Amino acid sequence: MRETVRCYNGMVTSPHALASEAGLAVLRAGGNAVEAAVATAAAIAVVYPHMTGIGGDGFWIIAEPGVAPIAIDAAGPAAAAATPERYRGLDRLPTRGPGAALTVPGTISGWAAALAHAERWGAGLPLDRILADAIAYARDGVPVTPSQARYSEDKLADLSDQPGFAATYLIDGVAPRAGARFCQPALAATLARLAEAGLDDFYRGELAAALAADLAAAGSPLAASDFAQQRARIVAPLSVSLPIGTVHVLPPPTQGFCTAMILGILARMPLDRADDVHFVHTLVEATKRAFRVRDAELADPLSMRVDVAEQLSSFVLAREAAAIAPNRAAPWPMPEDEGGTIWLGVIDGEGRAVSLIQSLYWEFGSGVVSPRTGVVLQNRGAGFSLDPQHPNHLTPGRRPYHTLNPSFARLKDGRDVVFGTMGGDGQPQFQAAVFARYALFGQEPQRAVSAPRWLLGRTWGADSVTLKLEADWPDTLISQLETIGHPVERLPVWSDTCGHAGLIARHANGLLEGASDPRSDGRVAGW
Repeated sequence: MRETVRCYNGMVTSPHALASEAGLAVLRAGGNAVEAAVATAAAIAVVYPHMTGIGGDGFWIIAEPGVAPIAIDAAGPAAAAATPERYRGLDRLPTRGPGAALTVPGTISGWAAALAHAERWGAGLPLDRILADAIAYARDGVPVTPSQARYSEDKLADLSDQPGFAATYLIDGVAPRAGARFCQPALAATLARLAEAGLDDFYRGELAAALAADLAAAGSPLAASDFAQQRARIVAPLSVSLPIGTVHVLPPPTQGFCTAMILGILARMPLDRADDVHFVHTLVEATKRAFRVRDAELADPLSMRVDVAEQLSSFVLAREAAAIAPNRAAPWPMPEDEGGTIWLGVIDGEGRAVSLIQSLYWEFGSGVVSPRTGVVLQNRGAGFSLDPQHPNHLTPGRRPYHTLNPSFARLKDGRDVVFGTMGGDGQPQFQAAVFARYALFGQEPQRAVSAPRWLLGRTWGADSVTLKLEADWPDTLISQLETIGHPVERLPVWSDTCGHAGLIARHANGLLEGASDPRSDGRVAGW
């Protein structure tokens, strides 16, 4: 069993040990939390390529003591050529292949915006130092993780024929085995080019031209003009007030409000402790309330019909809490989702904090790889609807609904907390469970993260909409949930299906404590 890590000078948590160490090395070299987060994000894009990459999107919350947090929306829009007419005759957008690579990757624009924001803290480290570990890992190779080996094999039928995939992610034509040396020379050259020419080159320089040419050859609707228009947005987070403090999340097009809404409902329910049947039932039912709003309304803010901030008002949260029956499960359907996402957190010795999530959407995204750059493109555009009456309808220049959802909390006792997870539609559920265990019920960070979790709805690639619980929940609790109407399935202990969560808290005296998820290949790195 992992234990909570504690220190004072700086801390990083991520789903891969080498990525956490890359971030810690930047902190040790005098870098700040944002620089360490970029180093970690770049490294994990190399060492965990099935879960994230620089061809995806990202969202940030950045906080510092005594200052209101800011958020960065680094989601790219649909290409100008990604019109509904292009996909006429389809019931839904493709999830793999060139037709799925239809939105501009925003991750690098988020790095640029975050580093620009951090300039207010004084002279920083040069970009080549921040990206050094990622470049070395891509050039010299890293051992394939069991997770990468498993998903490479599981998704091979969907991905092996996609342009550039086999040459990039297979070894000698087959899915790599765990422990094999995995090199990405084209990606190493791309990261080195970014370190030399600057991050803007990805959108308006040589890299942009190479990406656009490769994608055009593959049949993607993305063009150089789409890349040239991409810039991340600095936005105000949404927030929900709890008796213990305030939780901040990303606004639309992310589902961040769902995490806040679940916690806001939970705070209004009469619960005595974590991890009993009432705790699980209440969080599951609160998730249903939040997801009903999400599924009907969430989209690019330019096309939304409701203000989700209103869903976080005291009146609405009280109404939703009152609608939950304490001993009866409400029925629930839920749309399918898969997961190729990572969350990472950093807090430096000055108390500056980052909660960051970046993603390809599904594992390996669209599967389309630009051979000249080594960049695999996300399939986030598959999140659009082809229903012209839905606010999330595919529209050039608009961004799709996003599952990505980093979170930050400022508690009344002086603690600042960054927390998050991968897991697609499970993200709000897993975040709410981990945060409630830690902040509402006083569990140590590692216990809160390691404890058994659940997923309401579909698991990756399956059709059931049951309540899925990891196998280490007590039989008595599962029987009680079934008695009140929850159709239950069991998952393995520490299942990937229940996310890769993490948490770092900074106490008022400067003490840092953090946790990483035993469901991942990650670790907490601190000094």
